[in-house]
Amino acid sequence: MRLVQVAQRAEDLERATTFYAQLLGAAPRATYDPPGLVFFDLDGVRLLLERGAPSALLYLAVDDIDAAVQRLRAAGAPIRSEPHMIFAHADDALGPAGTQEWQAAVEDSEGNLVVLVEQRPAG
Repeated sequence: MRLVQVAQRAEDLERATTFYAQLLGAAPRATYDPPGLVFFDLDGVRLLLERGAPSALLYLAVDDIDAAVQRLRAAGAPIRSEPHMIFAHADDALGPAGTQEWQAAVEDSEGNLVVLVEQRPAG
């Protein structure tokens, strides 16, 4: 089994589309309005922005968490948690062995929480 799609609440579809296009660095793959659906591709998993969907807590991998937070802050996104180390991976159970998992939380344009995740070499 694999994850196919995640839906995220978007009260203002245009505003949410702008936010996620900037965050993901990619344009939507498809837009259907009406009824109010926008699809992004997350490495084979669809992110659906939908009016009326419940809020989802998204964890998105980034290459450079500090740069991502700085870029989002400059764009006016509220930063709810600054980059910090969550866990050091001694084995491959939840991440690459020998790395540290860093996370930061930002609020999207619709008030949903999005967590950014970076795997950094330990040391």
